[in-house]
Amino acid sequence: MPFGRSALGSAAASGGRALGSGGQRPLSDINVTPLVDVMLVLLVIFIITAPLMASSIKLDLPRTDAGQPSDTPRFVSLVVNAAGEVFLDEQRIAGNDELAAKLRAAAERSRDTEVQLRADRTVPYGQVVELMGIANQAGLGRIGFVTEAPPTAGDTAPR
Repeated sequence: MPFGRSALGSAAASGGRALGSGGQRPLSDINVTPLVDVMLVLLVIFIITAPLMASSIKLDLPRTDAGQPSDTPRFVSLVVNAAGEVFLDEQRIAGNDELAAKLRAAAERSRDTEVQLRADRTVPYGQVVELMGIANQAGLGRIGFVTEAPPTAGDTAPR
């Protein structure tokens, strides 16, 4: 029987070698598993990079002023210092009524306006929550808390 086949079975069933005597040769089949693995990896790479390559097409687009996105997001800065004084865009606010009126005016200009709240660490929590409530009642629901990152081991500059 040529090509490594015997009456007991194929050579592939015994690990790729023909056992026994009779001059049988081992099977020399190509193992396609590594080829399939490489092709699948290449396919995944092409699937991931194809959208990135589509944006590299050079176009000379027409210019228009209609529908321009706003370059900078709108925000107002609300600051409470350690003495409990309130500042809106670096202007001191006398009371909560004046603050509410100015925040309502900012909300009327744009509903997407964000309030960036900066409060000293010694300011009571209740005062911060009260300011958040005034901003919310004025129609400004987007409130961001501005903090400072803690110093890292490499920072040597005084603050």
